[in-house]
Amino acid sequence: MLLLQALASVAALEETSSCSLQLPLAVMYLLFLFMLLAVYRPAHGTWDTCRGTCGLRPMASGYHSVASDYRMPHVVHGRGAPPGAWPWIVSIQDPRKIGTGHTCGGALISPQWVLTAAHCFLRARNVTLWRVLIGATHLTHLGPEVQVRHIKRLLAHQHYAAASQQNDIALLELDEPVECSDYIQPACVPNASVTVSDLKSCYIAGWTHGPSDVLHEARVRLLDTHLINSSRGYAGAIHPHNLCAGYPRGGMDTCQGDSGGPLVCKDNSASYFWLVGVTSWGKGCARAKRPGVYTSTQHFHDWIVGQMGLCPPETAEPAGTAAPCKLPEPTPTESDCTTPIPHPRPTKTTCLLIQRQPQGQRCPLSCPPSSFARTQKLKLI
Repeated sequence: MLLLQALASVAALEETSSCSLQLPLAVMYLLFLFMLLAVYRPAHGTWDTCRGTCGLRPMASGYHSVASDYRMPHVVHGRGAPPGAWPWIVSIQDPRKIGTGHTCGGALISPQWVLTAAHCFLRARNVTLWRVLIGATHLTHLGPEVQVRHIKRLLAHQHYAAASQQNDIALLELDEPVECSDYIQPACVPNASVTVSDLKSCYIAGWTHGPSDVLHEARVRLLDTHLINSSRGYAGAIHPHNLCAGYPRGGMDTCQGDSGGPLVCKDNSASYFWLVGVTSWGKGCARAKRPGVYTSTQHFHDWIVGQMGLCPPETAEPAGTAAPCKLPEPTPTESDCTTPIPHPRPTKTTCLLIQRQPQGQRCPLSCPPSSFARTQKLKLI
């Protein structure tokens, strides 16, 4: 519309004036409008960088009707999620597969990094050809809000064990950063200061394999892993770095196609969400006493930070060279290594600070032991 108005103005100037100076003025006016068009963005989205924030859902204002009835089946039969409901979820797609190629889910944790499950890439080939969809809801009807990236690097946990699903976590470095918007936001990765077990409002989402290409969502509860790990449940197959979520009676769960996708919980005192788990495995889907099993992101916080290269170098820095601002809360982890992983409670300050550790100290990576007492047949989600 602006372009048509500009062209009309130029035509009017040419018809109504004989002065030779009018045409250059009209051309300048037209160039000015082209500059406006270059920075113009749709009114329905705030297109900007992530500004160090995380866990925000700009499109979910006033939206609270996520399915929570335990009688409903797993995510594939849950409620269809509206666009932008979970702005950190991504679809990881293998071009060799028929249809959309959707293989696993994942969660954006920074503009260029996605957290997912290691088992998604057991038989993967040429992962740099795989694509990652960010901001999508309908996988076969991609709107202008969707951004597509490719995998630059796959970093699966070095102690991942396929037989037991220990350390089932992986990072994907995208070929270029995404641009955050109302539809695309990173999730918050909890450090040791967050009491995950106290979080009450938790949700799962994913594109379960089936006839639908629409993102589905459901509300779940964090369950006591000790009870689920009893002889009547998973009988010792759950590791200390796992979380369980769902309902004791079953009826709501992640399933095939949801692997690597996010388990998020709302902060009890604020509006942001914590990415507490990565969908890993289970026995069947939505079965009683067989809830979904997730890899705890909090347990692997230091591993995530280390793999992303965010820990500071060991060499001492000259005095006064640190950034003059601090990250908002939450507080640093026990490793005393503050990272530029996005944090909640954003302020107007947008610079990031990596605290320097004393010379000779390393930021430890969290690598749980690789022993596994009892191997069982597991369903990879």
